[in-house]
Amino acid sequence: MKLPPDRGHVATEQRPERHDASLDTLETVDLVRLLTVEQHHAISMVEAAAEAIASLADQVVEAMRSGGRLVYLGAGTSGRLGVLDASECPPTFGADPSQVIGVIAGGDAALRRSSEAREDDPEGATEELATLHVGAGDVVLGIAAGGTTPWVLGGLAAAKSRGAVTALLSCAPRALPDGVDQLIVLDTGAEVLTGSTRLKAGTATKVALNALTTSVFVRLGAVHGDLMVDVRATNAKLLDRAIRILQTYQPDLSRADVAAHIQQCEGHLKTAIVCACKNISPAEAASLLKAHAGHLRAALKLEE
Repeated sequence: MKLPPDRGHVATEQRPERHDASLDTLETVDLVRLLTVEQHHAISMVEAAAEAIASLADQVVEAMRSGGRLVYLGAGTSGRLGVLDASECPPTFGADPSQVIGVIAGGDAALRRSSEAREDDPEGATEELATLHVGAGDVVLGIAAGGTTPWVLGGLAAAKSRGAVTALLSCAPRALPDGVDQLIVLDTGAEVLTGSTRLKAGTATKVALNALTTSVFVRLGAVHGDLMVDVRATNAKLLDRAIRILQTYQPDLSRADVAAHIQQCEGHLKTAIVCACKNISPAEAASLLKAHAGHLRAALKLEE
């Protein structure tokens, strides 16, 4: 039997300094409190990495302005979090589904049933990267809690060889790997349940990815103030939200009038806002937004 590499030195695999050998004897409420308190550190580690996350966000913005994409690579929990973040960008920001793509070791089936064995193959992501035609102009972010996953590291090397900008998000300190342009470390440390990186590491990863893509789409004009002005009214909840958002710009309009503007603009809220505020046609509103790269503030010439 071939022995696996010893990963005992990886921070996310170590026991906490104040490990609790009686974890399984705690009262349920005490267990819940302990697990919750441990999460606070995860958030602070994302905050500590703010500059690195912002730097990557700016690179993604530059790539997307030229037609490039953000591609996540991950296995297990890390892969699921990447797919989750990618899938939330279209409904939140009106993004094209091809702009942010989540690729997980084992494919979509791994979202529901674990396929951890796939993560040991450093060539495992190569075919998917080729299918997606990843190349120059794209940004590929590998996500690996311990920073050592062969499937992720091999995928990043393959993406780099195809001309993409590459980055690795790790929850354990490590040196910059070969084939990686940028390293983001969320130093979450040892888990209260030793090695269970779905806990602090998972929380930190989720927050970091949220911060990354939200920052990207703010910079791309999908947000005005604190409003999701690129949301598309594709169901009752989103239509209600779109109506309320448009009414912040035109408070004298009734819900019915606002809904009519949105319908005329085929559910595209930002266009409907320009229509209502400028009293122009949907085509004129769309043209005005295009002239200002989709930025509502510039299209409406609102004061800062």
